[in-house]
Amino acid sequence: MKDLKYLAAFSIPVMAVIGLLSKGPWVYLTPFYAFVIIPLLELVFPVDTDNLSSEESENKLKKQLFDWLLYLNLPVVYALVFLGLYQVLNDGIEIYELIGMCLSLGIVLGVNGINVGHELGHRQQTNERFIGKALLLPSLYMHFYIEHNHGHHLHAATPEDPATARYNQSVYSFWFTSVFRQYINAWKIQKKLLKNSHNTVFSVKNDMLWYTVFQLGYLIAIFLVFGTIGLLFAVASAVIGFLLLETVNYIEHYGLMRLKTKSGRYERVKEIHSWNSNHVIGRIVLYELTRHSDHHYKSSKKYQVLDCHNESPQMPYGYPTSMVLAMVPPIWFSIMNKRVPKTMVTL
Repeated sequence: MKDLKYLAAFSIPVMAVIGLLSKGPWVYLTPFYAFVIIPLLELVFPVDTDNLSSEESENKLKKQLFDWLLYLNLPVVYALVFLGLYQVLNDGIEIYELIGMCLSLGIVLGVNGINVGHELGHRQQTNERFIGKALLLPSLYMHFYIEHNHGHHLHAATPEDPATARYNQSVYSFWFTSVFRQYINAWKIQKKLLKNSHNTVFSVKNDMLWYTVFQLGYLIAIFLVFGTIGLLFAVASAVIGFLLLETVNYIEHYGLMRLKTKSGRYERVKEIHSWNSNHVIGRIVLYELTRHSDHHYKSSKKYQVLDCHNESPQMPYGYPTSMVLAMVPPIWFSIMNKRVPKTMVTL
């Protein structure tokens, strides 16, 4: 039964369904649940630093249940997109309701879309990577697959990485720099990959071109079926979805920088270059994303067997709570700056 705990990740889509169908103030149920209820629960439940034994890890890796819990997010996410689009077309919808519906769908796109797409994007099986990319589509963030796998994991905790927040950088500044620099980096990486395989930018093997076609096709289809209001709803929800991702990026590596060796190269990525959190609620809802230090230590490691490393810098709160705190920079800086190892700080 313990293996079924990750079904809790679907509690966010459930809240979104309730809000989208009920309308009125209920449209804010999802953001209230994600950023008020869950943070409160994280304060109540104790942290869990236990790691699995080798035998337990081996057994969990054999269970396909953990993979199917990820695959199930694909129909759930697209069903929520369709439901949201259908609901916004109803006559008499108020502006405050539309805003709440965008927030609700955006949170689902961030948590059950991009987050799961990130996990599957690290897999070796083609079908799993396909599902991962499909989950990135509604957030209009398919380039994340290229930049994250070929860029972020190579340059994490260095100034060259757009997804690493600098010491004393606010989350709002980070949104701007990370979003645009990651997209530009994705194109640079794609061009390099094409050059290495002796292909041009206009090759059918240019994934960035395909991502552009798919995302434009997605938006055009929504416009043709659901009109201008549907298009605006889809774009606004996508923006909320990828800003949610960028907020997670912000707290994952905030202020942590790798040092340079005598050769002038950066030291290899270690467990100390990501913020770790063992707060159980955030761990479950985010498919163990909060054990980010181990994920960077070995990116191919599946979520259900990620470990806690004692040497990793520990966040005082879970990821959902930390995301809320990051929205108020003075509070965030007062809590986190004193926790950043001074040897890593580069101003």
